[in-house]
Amino acid sequence: MVELYDTTLRDGTQREGISYSTEDKLRITKKLDKLGIDYIEGGWPGSNPKDIEYFQQVQKLSLTNATVAAFGSTRRPGIEAKEDSNLEEIITSGVEIATIVGKSWDFHVIEALETELEENLAMIEETISYLKSNGLQVFYDAEHFFDAYKSNTEYAIETIQAADRAGADRIILCDTNGGTLPLELREIIEKVKDKVDTSLGIHAHNDSEVAVANSLLAVKSGVVQVQGTINGYGERCGNANLSSIIPNLKLKQGIDSVTEEQLKRLTGVSRFVSEVANLTPPTHKPYVGDSAFAHKGGIHVSALMKDPETYEHLAPETVGNRRKVLVSELSGKSNLMYKAEEYGIEIDKENGDLKQALEKIKELEHQGYQFEGAKASFEILMKKATNSYEKLFELEGCRIITEKASGLTPLSEATIKVKVNGQIVHTAAEGEGPVNALDNALRKALLEFYPALEEIYLIDYKVRVLDGNDGTSAKVRVLIESGNGHESWGTVGASTNIIEASWQALVDSIEYGIKLSQDKE
Repeated sequence: MVELYDTTLRDGTQREGISYSTEDKLRITKKLDKLGIDYIEGGWPGSNPKDIEYFQQVQKLSLTNATVAAFGSTRRPGIEAKEDSNLEEIITSGVEIATIVGKSWDFHVIEALETELEENLAMIEETISYLKSNGLQVFYDAEHFFDAYKSNTEYAIETIQAADRAGADRIILCDTNGGTLPLELREIIEKVKDKVDTSLGIHAHNDSEVAVANSLLAVKSGVVQVQGTINGYGERCGNANLSSIIPNLKLKQGIDSVTEEQLKRLTGVSRFVSEVANLTPPTHKPYVGDSAFAHKGGIHVSALMKDPETYEHLAPETVGNRRKVLVSELSGKSNLMYKAEEYGIEIDKENGDLKQALEKIKELEHQGYQFEGAKASFEILMKKATNSYEKLFELEGCRIITEKASGLTPLSEATIKVKVNGQIVHTAAEGEGPVNALDNALRKALLEFYPALEEIYLIDYKVRVLDGNDGTSAKVRVLIESGNGHESWGTVGASTNIIEASWQALVDSIEYGIKLSQDKE
């Protein structure tokens, strides 16, 4: 077995832009526990009030898999371990495990700690002994170990031997600067593992883009604990990514660190951590990214429909993800058949419907449309191509006026005339801008006929200039994401007129949302 040690709540928070509240950390803790993580590093109780509060609150959780660890450093130079307030905070935090970081590199001992090499060895040994005497298990993080080994091999080994003598339960070799390459790292581990009796672990950073590879090779070399973070979040270029390490261990190396059911939670946990961190979930990350199993080329999709193994190294459901087939100018008939089946649209590939739909998509993409993030517009297009789409209303005309007076906020007004169920509705509405005014006017005209509009709201609105060389007359693409509290959907429009592009995406959004509501009735 290989132990999974998660430091998302400590090392992961050192990523620029991440700051978790205590409640955030507790929510993530529960998710990591259900994922099957063995150890969760909750933070440094001596460093800030938030971490102190976390360790108080986490004891109230009923965790079934994980044990929470507190992080800290060796005692300060020149004092006894019992006099170090940070160590006392760890002891009183209520944890069973303390993870202690110490210096391996003589350069750091002299320049950063400004102490003697022998004093550093004493700091390591005395700190671990003191915590062990207080009933804690101790994991020792040998900071900068691989750089230390390359700089002064003898002293680097002496530091981990000091931890070994003190009774450390694990000694974790850290590639703190992330500069060690896989074969070099493996060679060092092979030379070191017989120098101590304590089982080893690995803590890799990703500054050379090899943290996952280093962690997997370390396991091959006999380490029993892998440390990392969900999505690889961490300082600089991040830490070893547990979202990749976990499935690689189980599915590629046959190491059952988690169960099959726990593995199915992986994608959900990855995206949950991103959302709590207020970061966009990683789109192209292996295993858990939204595009990890996305297929665009027509030849690929044709083969995929015959057997997914042709272009997938595993079934996406294994890690809780899903397959996604995209449509674009690169698509073939297989892409459209797959999407039609996904959306429940009956289409006969022997008649002209499929060819007509494919030609239309390629023509629209040439004009600037993009359907990869606009599944609702694509579904509407497919239904129109098969004559199975019924429009809910028709635009008879509209006028939009924006007035800007000196010193005042601009005010927009939209007047709209639409035909609904044979009736002409002529109305107007104001808005914060021309698109908002148009949206308000359209809703005002349709609400009497389609009450479900009350539930539909805007989630996101994006405008992309397609060719900046055309200046202010450039064609733009508008992507709108809408929702109703239960589902969300994307729509697209493209034009040299931003209002026209917005109208196209807005109409698709409203019609799709109304039809969703009608289908459920």
